[in-house]
Amino acid sequence: SGNAFVVKVSEYASWSTRYYGRIIEECLKAAGAPVDLVQIVTGFGDTGKALITGGVQKVIFVGSPEIGGKVMEAAATTWHPTPVILELGGKDPFIVCEDYGVDDDLVQVAVKGVFISMGQNCAGPERFFIYESIYDDFVARCAKIVNQLEQGNPLGPSCTVDCGAMVMGDRSKAMMQRLVDDAVKKGARCLAGGYTPSKDTAIGQGSFYPPTLLVDVPEDALIRREEIFGPIMCVVKVPNDSDAEAVRMANDCDFALGSCVWSRSKSRARKIARQLDAGMSAINDLGGTTYMSQSLPFGGAKRSGFDRFAGPEGLRGLCYPHVYSEDWVPFMKNTLPPLLQLPTSGKAFEFASSLMSMAYGVTLSQKLHGLKNLLALVIFPPKRPASKKDC
Repeated sequence: SGNAFVVKVSEYASWSTRYYGRIIEECLKAAGAPVDLVQIVTGFGDTGKALITGGVQKVIFVGSPEIGGKVMEAAATTWHPTPVILELGGKDPFIVCEDYGVDDDLVQVAVKGVFISMGQNCAGPERFFIYESIYDDFVARCAKIVNQLEQGNPLGPSCTVDCGAMVMGDRSKAMMQRLVDDAVKKGARCLAGGYTPSKDTAIGQGSFYPPTLLVDVPEDALIRREEIFGPIMCVVKVPNDSDAEAVRMANDCDFALGSCVWSRSKSRARKIARQLDAGMSAINDLGGTTYMSQSLPFGGAKRSGFDRFAGPEGLRGLCYPHVYSEDWVPFMKNTLPPLLQLPTSGKAFEFASSLMSMAYGVTLSQKLHGLKNLLALVIFPPKRPASKKDC
């Protein structure tokens, strides 16, 4: 779309900007574009506000609903209201129908999907809706893997670390523990993790929360509603292998970003996916695959935000629409019909009304009536009064 842009990173991820910036610079060089086309800034909320109100032409914000509201507020106070795209997180459902069954490949995708980047993904599975007849098998296989995961410093001496740390430190750990404690108190079972590491341990001194598996999570648990953004796998049983119940439970959430449905019948999976409140759906694959395809628009609905980036829709959104029209027949001349010319003949309304009836009448009788009146006015035009006093 030809735009330069400025990236304001989260204050929790500032350390990565130099590495990220080098990647962008090399890409711009390879494309033959100016290397200063992309700029990266760091800072806190006041930096973001200064950027939004500093004259940019569009804002794409990825973050929490609370900060998204502040972004919209700041964008509305500029001398020209700044258009905003909001991507405010998700609680993507991962639905597995009974006809798909349970195998190691499915379980590996599920576990990898929820624990990659320690669950700190906007478009990642957070709620696993597993049909009743395959539920116990799925839970048992997941528990076996999750309890074997090794957590630690991925840059340390061990080459078998599966899970690293979280970005936001004690704040994230406290939120994880609050969600786990609430779920267990309301009837969920914790089959792995679910505790804040002791400060006496190596991982307890860092921003680590252990990979956690919660099953039988009830509908009134906070974790069924709030975005986790952390290493917690939340598994729910779909009673009676009911597609309708799976859809109801998946849609019983304020977020609506991504989703995925697994079934041996793709038509069945597509039917379920079409009923989901989501901006994106994958069939028999992890929902994040829709993000990896840059030809597809990315975004959600409800509390997950609005509008799209990426894909043709995203590129068009970064352009100014400029509409123009012209006569394609060279000898055409723009001339008003005599009955519409000024000063009025007194029949302008009747002429326009007849034209509208002929073109847009609901029934054939209305169209013919409009045509009849139009022909009468054209064939037998009224005499134009000599002055307004003669009307």
